[in-house]
Amino acid sequence: MAERQMGRSTRAVHAGDPPREAGGPVVTPIHQTSTFFSAPGGGGEVRYTRYGNNPTQVALESRMCALEEAEACLAVGSGMAAISTALLACLGAGDHILAADALYGGTRVLLENELSRLGVTSTYVDFQKGGWEDQIQESTRVLLIEIPTNPLLRVPDISSIAEIGHSRGLQVVVDATFATPMNCRPLEHGADLVVHSATKYLGGHSDLTAGIVCGGERLIGEARRRARSFGPALDPHAAWLLERGIKTLAVRMDRHNANGMEVSRWCERHPAIARVNYPGLPTHPDHKIAKDLLNGFGGMMALELRDGAAADSFVNALRLAKMAPSLGGVETLVSEPRFTSHAAMTADERSAAGMPDGFVRFSLGIEDAEDIIADIQQALESGTRESA
Repeated sequence: MAERQMGRSTRAVHAGDPPREAGGPVVTPIHQTSTFFSAPGGGGEVRYTRYGNNPTQVALESRMCALEEAEACLAVGSGMAAISTALLACLGAGDHILAADALYGGTRVLLENELSRLGVTSTYVDFQKGGWEDQIQESTRVLLIEIPTNPLLRVPDISSIAEIGHSRGLQVVVDATFATPMNCRPLEHGADLVVHSATKYLGGHSDLTAGIVCGGERLIGEARRRARSFGPALDPHAAWLLERGIKTLAVRMDRHNANGMEVSRWCERHPAIARVNYPGLPTHPDHKIAKDLLNGFGGMMALELRDGAAADSFVNALRLAKMAPSLGGVETLVSEPRFTSHAAMTADERSAAGMPDGFVRFSLGIEDAEDIIADIQQALESGTRESA
């Protein structure tokens, strides 16, 4: 009889636990050391925290492998380190990346300002219109997407994009930071590598910076070799904090998902709000795909105010939600992408991409939904009074 597969929440709590032995720890210890004793004569594995094989790092990677059902995992010092090492594992000078046009601003800067200096070129596809096949070049090596996208919350069909990529021998890399393994597991849908900014939902408490790459042994091995050279090792204490955060990921995501639906439904009915971007709403352009692909719609929501000039006064009037550029914590955060993730774009470029000046992004926390709604309501009324 086959061994029963444990549920995802159970794996989040127990995968990678220390061995059960009398007098041993229940919780993974923090091995706060840069180096380890070597075996006489040079035998055995060389343990060195920069190599990523500190036992605290290894325990974290085991837990993420269990959640993503991946062969291997690499933990690094930030989400940008994760996407960088993932792409460098697949690319060489003269290669080409074909990416969805809806990408995190930092990723676009990486592609256009840094990888371009190494001889790697990039072009972008409007994935909602398709056309991936038409834009694949002879030098294309990677198809790159996010799910859901930042900050418009679009949901690409991973399976169809992966099928196109694999038919041409390409690697498919998916940034699933917004989804987490609780809402979507891209490897199940054909992705070759899945990337997380673990700073966000995986850590969940806005107190660490980390990144995760999961996938097959070969590609993760390539990513690990790059990481050893470039040096984005994850500090053991941050690895321990991240592993601890992952233990409550399932219950936190349940609340993020519930708050996302309740708050976005309320916002959609408010006359001062022109549009709500949330994949759980039937009005969202990718709602059907989202229902098929996601186990929950997440805690990210974006609003477009009817009065674009009122955005600054609106975010300043919020009392519960905190204005900060990150996301995925237990507290509700709000930001204007024109000043943060997409500040490098012009106003016309942002407007054409669906982010006009009245565009505001929320990372809905795990507070009571009625309190989040009350805060948004009073901020909208405050903005109305100021503009009257």
